[in-house]
Amino acid sequence: MPRSTPTPEWVLARRRQIGDQIRGARLHANLTQEQVAHLVPMDRATYNRIEQGHASAGLDTLILIAHVIGVPLADLVR
Repeated sequence: MPRSTPTPEWVLARRRQIGDQIRGARLHANLTQEQVAHLVPMDRATYNRIEQGHASAGLDTLILIAHVIGVPLADLVR
């Protein structure tokens, strides 16, 4: 169900920050977006939107991403 009110800007900024942390962890692990997306599994475009902060990831998806990248979940949302 769509939100009845727009998402606050501070939430969008935090989503972008988390996407940056995911990207940094992925690059540190020397993985491509395609590799992570395949192992999660999800399509690369959806994964890219999460890294860019254009889409929010559910908790289960964040857990899977952290597992595939090889970092604790807390490292992605700190």
